[in-house]
Amino acid sequence: MLETLETLRELLGTVNDRNRMQLLSTSGVLVSACDEGGQCPSCRGPWRVQKTAYHRGKTIRHGEFEIRETIHVCSDRCRDESGKLVIRRAQSLAKHIVPGRTVGYDVMTFVGLERFLHHRQREEIRTSLLREHGINLSTGAISNLAKLFLRYVQALHNKHMGQLQNALAKDGGWPLNIDATGEDGRGTLLVAFTGWRKWVLGSWKIPTECTEAILPRLHEVVGQFGAPCAVMRDLGRAVTPAVNHLLAELELDIPVLACHLHFLKDIGKDLLNPAHGELRALFRRYKIQPKLRTLSRDLGRKLGSQIGEARKEVKAWQAQTETDYAIPSGRAGMATIRSLAQWVIDYKADSTGCDYPFARPYLDLYDRCTTARRAIDAFMRNEPNDPKVRSALKRLQRLLDPVASDVPFKQIVRRLRTRAQLFDELRDALRLEPKPPSIHMERNAEEVPTSDQMATELQDIHEQVKKLVASLKKRRPQRGPAQDVRSAIDLILRHIENHGGYLWGHVIHLPEEAGGGIRLVERTNNILEGFFHGMKHDERRRSGRKILTQDFEHLPPEAALVYNLRCSDYVSIVCGSLDRLHEAFANIDLGKEEEMNVKERIPHVETASLPTVDRRIIRTDQMQRRISAAAKSRAPHVRS
Repeated sequence: MLETLETLRELLGTVNDRNRMQLLSTSGVLVSACDEGGQCPSCRGPWRVQKTAYHRGKTIRHGEFEIRETIHVCSDRCRDESGKLVIRRAQSLAKHIVPGRTVGYDVMTFVGLERFLHHRQREEIRTSLLREHGINLSTGAISNLAKLFLRYVQALHNKHMGQLQNALAKDGGWPLNIDATGEDGRGTLLVAFTGWRKWVLGSWKIPTECTEAILPRLHEVVGQFGAPCAVMRDLGRAVTPAVNHLLAELELDIPVLACHLHFLKDIGKDLLNPAHGELRALFRRYKIQPKLRTLSRDLGRKLGSQIGEARKEVKAWQAQTETDYAIPSGRAGMATIRSLAQWVIDYKADSTGCDYPFARPYLDLYDRCTTARRAIDAFMRNEPNDPKVRSALKRLQRLLDPVASDVPFKQIVRRLRTRAQLFDELRDALRLEPKPPSIHMERNAEEVPTSDQMATELQDIHEQVKKLVASLKKRRPQRGPAQDVRSAIDLILRHIENHGGYLWGHVIHLPEEAGGGIRLVERTNNILEGFFHGMKHDERRRSGRKILTQDFEHLPPEAALVYNLRCSDYVSIVCGSLDRLHEAFANIDLGKEEEMNVKERIPHVETASLPTVDRRIIRTDQMQRRISAAAKSRAPHVRS
């Protein structure tokens, strides 16, 4: 009976979809498009009919229909610069249909927004168009329209560049955030971002993150939007000289700021990597984690189907308040020892959720191993009577014995703790959260600090760093056995000396025409890092792939500009509202290629040493045959 109801509902749904399609369908309706009057823009002469063309049209507003278009040509046969006859298409049609295509601007806009703003797959977009608007397109047409949408977004951005620049100037300037991202060394995407408005000003695909590739893009942004009031960058070896060269060539005197988070991470990795790497190698050499997992699995198999009851007995043992430190016998004892091993394996629970070097996972593993080993000593004073339980407990003790030894674990841990303490002192002085709060967390208005309060806090942070530097110099051992402490302090002081000049200068004094006062640039490049993280998250959600190597290799750079459509101030400038985006596209004449590319774009470059297109070429039988034949041939003698 239930199966019958299910089948009936499916049939009703199918009928409902068909009826909806029939109601929305305007297929077969013939529309005549013919504009009269007017003059040729070249000779001011009259138009005459050249031909009448029949084709189809598809728009969300009108549905699918047939078009009879009258095309006019200059009566004096004028030609444009390319040598083609000057013709006039029906303007009433050009407002709705993309030139050279059968679909309307609103269809293209719908596809583009769904693909790059809502990150839906092609089949999802196709189904939505068919069910909601009665428009049937192939998946290939969806892909082509999505690419065309990006061309229009770029053209719209270029068309309103002057208005965008004026909006930035009214703010009193704009800080430039510059960074690049990629996936597995491919699809490197460089983005110029303005930190105050949160707009993408430019995006490019570059072959690799190098100074020669970044510097021309920086010139392009400055030429379009004027000089920024500050530059926020990371400590990369490519972007640092690129920014310095830009300012030197343009003779600009603006603050160049280094991201505090990158600065802190670089010091932390240089400071902790040696000892933390040695500790990781020791754990792998003694195979502590694999052996603990094997013990846990063995005990789980022995418990078998009784594991559910055994877990309840472990909870009862945990609830005991006695201090005899005894392991129960039987099934409860085996489950308790299994839980002890699992507690050690779960060392990542001690992490604060931050990445290395703010979290030191192998130091957490060491602490759990030593704590469990001391607990086992207490349990062994009151040995379990059950021989199987006693044997399992001794097995766990033997697994943890190497970690409790003075050599080599304790010596490395001692060095690591000393260096970690120095790193934490610097982190406290910078008052930097390694993981920023979620952008979805809201604050009350009274909790948001003013610019003056933030400037005062920044000055306090600067003073704290100065005091730490003085303290480190005072504490630095001049001689003796404390060589590692001396090296660690020297490393921190060297980083501060090299990058200290780029850590301060975040207070920007606004001109009087912008209202005066001050405004602060963010201390980190997290805003752009978060933008990249969001892009990758969106692409993973769309594709279902964790590794985005091919996705980023084929993703056009203009996709980053689409994110500006989430900014209401940007949308109001370029099109008024998203509902009118297709109208703004219709005002862009795609009939001339030069108008589609207002600014000169740097030609596309490959971003990988072995891109997909080249892989198809080199994997052919012909390529293998030519190389094999050349390799087997007798090479000619070359005279010097």
